[in-house]
Amino acid sequence: MQNHIFSLEGKTALVTGGSKGLGLATVRQLERLGANVTLVARNELEVAKAALETGARGLVGDVSSVQGVADLLERCGRMDILVSNAGGPTPGKALEMSEADWYKGFELTFMSTVRLAQGLMPHMQAQGWGRVIAITSMTVERPNPNIAVSNALRAAVTNYLRTLALEVAPHGVTVNAVAPGYFATERLNSLYSPEQKENLLSSIPMSRIGDPDEFGAVVAFLASSASSYITGQALQVNGGFGIK
Repeated sequence: MQNHIFSLEGKTALVTGGSKGLGLATVRQLERLGANVTLVARNELEVAKAALETGARGLVGDVSSVQGVADLLERCGRMDILVSNAGGPTPGKALEMSEADWYKGFELTFMSTVRLAQGLMPHMQAQGWGRVIAITSMTVERPNPNIAVSNALRAAVTNYLRTLALEVAPHGVTVNAVAPGYFATERLNSLYSPEQKENLLSSIPMSRIGDPDEFGAVVAFLASSASSYITGQALQVNGGFGIK
């Protein structure tokens, strides 16, 4: 039997970008704690596959526009837990990115979190309980030179969440960011060659790439009542990267 302080029985959760990678791992862990999860992604086949695997409700949606978020919120209804997880913006160096790249990344990475939080917050505040969690990146503290848009906008998301946390804390709503390091996902494979991934191990005290389920468990903890006195934080989950 689950300890009640970790149980999410009776809670509803929305996970965007939930069809693969860290988003899917988060869905699995929330489901294991008993939450009624709705996962969202843009690819219909991937959504169907993830929903079948986890038992979560799957919705096809795009959070990179005002209308896309509005449509999603209308279909989802009230949610107790929001896990905002947007796909990575176009990679590249700061001086190489076009204005279109910056604006596209702003809508996808930053405004998606803002719009979802604003849309779901009235219900959370009214019931005196809620969780807003955004998946960012450890690069908010140590920028990677080849993902300039992500570096800048995930840092912006972090500070938006800290500001929001101050405003809604009196209403029983906690707001946190979780900043992943290197995990075994498709995104990692797209950014690093096998040789580069091997070289990364020397910078990680645990000497290994993380398992996505390890990350999902941290998000699930922050969604539970066990984390009720934690808000406004940006929790690094990176195997000790940066302390060497």
